Amino acid sequence: METHHHHLFFYLVALAYIFACIEGLNRSDFPAGFVFGAGSSAYQDEGAAYQDGKGSSIWDTFTTIHPEKILDHSSGNVAQDFYHRFKEDIALMKEIGLDSFRFSISWSRVLPKGKLSGGVNQQGVKFYNELINELLYNGIQPLVTLFHWDTPQALEDEYNGFLSTNIVNDFYHYADFCFKEFGDRVKNWTTFNEPNTFSSEGYATGNTAPGRCSSYVGNCTFGNSGTEPYVVAHHIILSHATAVKLYRENYQASQMGEIGITVSTYWMVPKYQTISSSNAASRALDFAFGWFVNPITYGDYPESMRALVGNRLPNFTEAQSKMVKESLDFLGVNYYTARYADDSTSSSSINLSYSTDSHVDLTTDKDGIPIGEPTPSGWLYIYPKGIQELLLYVKKNFNNPPIIITENGFSDVNNNSLPIQDALNDSLRLKYHQLHLSSLIKVIKAGINVKGYYVWSFLDDFEWEFGYTYRLGINYVDYENGLTRYMKNTALWFRDFLQKENVITGPPLLYSNQ
Repeated sequence: METHHHHLFFYLVALAYIFACIEGLNRSDFPAGFVFGAGSSAYQDEGAAYQDGKGSSIWDTFTTIHPEKILDHSSGNVAQDFYHRFKEDIALMKEIGLDSFRFSISWSRVLPKGKLSGGVNQQGVKFYNELINELLYNGIQPLVTLFHWDTPQALEDEYNGFLSTNIVNDFYHYADFCFKEFGDRVKNWTTFNEPNTFSSEGYATGNTAPGRCSSYVGNCTFGNSGTEPYVVAHHIILSHATAVKLYRENYQASQMGEIGITVSTYWMVPKYQTISSSNAASRALDFAFGWFVNPITYGDYPESMRALVGNRLPNFTEAQSKMVKESLDFLGVNYYTARYADDSTSSSSINLSYSTDSHVDLTTDKDGIPIGEPTPSGWLYIYPKGIQELLLYVKKNFNNPPIIITENGFSDVNNNSLPIQDALNDSLRLKYHQLHLSSLIKVIKAGINVKGYYVWSFLDDFEWEFGYTYRLGINYVDYENGLTRYMKNTALWFRDFLQKENVITGPPLLYSNQ
């Protein structure tokens, strides 16, 4: 009885808080048809890394060979076990009222060797079919990413994955397979998630798989931080454009879907009111965001990159440039936080790296004052104005494409000694989402075509090189006790916000497999 009262008290406090917050922010503030969703990715959530015929990806290899590169030496071998629990999780999505769920297909789960000639893993195909069908059965639209950083290890072994032009053809066939297999039900595709992060972290700093960099940058066995990120990015852009062309020519008319790409960036704020700070912020955006969005809009890299990277930046042939240009139906934007940008004084003509080529110094504070409200995670400062500024920048510089916010989210530091009830009371996360949604309403009213907003992430998950030390989920995963799911206050708030009637009925706070 004691615990029941404790639960009830906690719940009433949560409800009072929710009611207090919900005033002034309503679903009806957003356009009709605006989509609210939450996100995940294959390696971060599925687990079942070596089950049911799945082939290895570079992340399976990276976490096995370099556990020291993961903050808590963990892996995604089990993760949230979404592979076995997706029905339970979809029931939770439905309860919250999500319109859509974003997930990625593990290339090596459907094609273990990365190629059709290496065989199709029917159990992997069956999993994604069941996942898609279960979502649709529950009135939830899938948004599917073809590549979320998990290159099949077989292709890495054969020709170094995205460092080779061979990948373009293999990605084409993989995309073709997915459109054929799932496209009758999937209406929203993105080719790549954050290819800029994949290229820089995987090939310039070596922090993430495949962990390549120059010896003067980090502890990597192989790599060249001054050339490889650009080569990888180039092959990704060609892979993307090839897949979009295929979709438009062979599938779009009959399947009636849309295809885009997702790119992330900090919003860059000039550190000082000077021309050099202003130019630095502009260059920083070119190197992070324009690196992919400029070619996909105009057929070539930003001028600042051409000027600073020189002959290390690959060239598009005329035919490639034409194919790449305008190769999207919508642009996915991942936004979390902002940085101050200023000219970097330190530069080396010997130790070249993508990380320093832009000659920009990024910082989180100016004269000791942080750029936004600090959070438990050192990288994340709350800067909701950045989402407005970024979308206005996209409209102005990239032909005003339809936009989906494919990720926006808040990171807590995992604290295993914290009682679960306290961990569920994620008031700063809730504030973060409310501020960003309010900010988003302003740009929509200013005429920017934003079609949807996806929270990152649906569940606490494996956060790449940070392992399980961060929690970004709106739902808590109890890693100590059978991976039980609990709704955090943010999930409860979204559940209320997404009900048209704004009626709260008390759900159980506990989700388990019982």
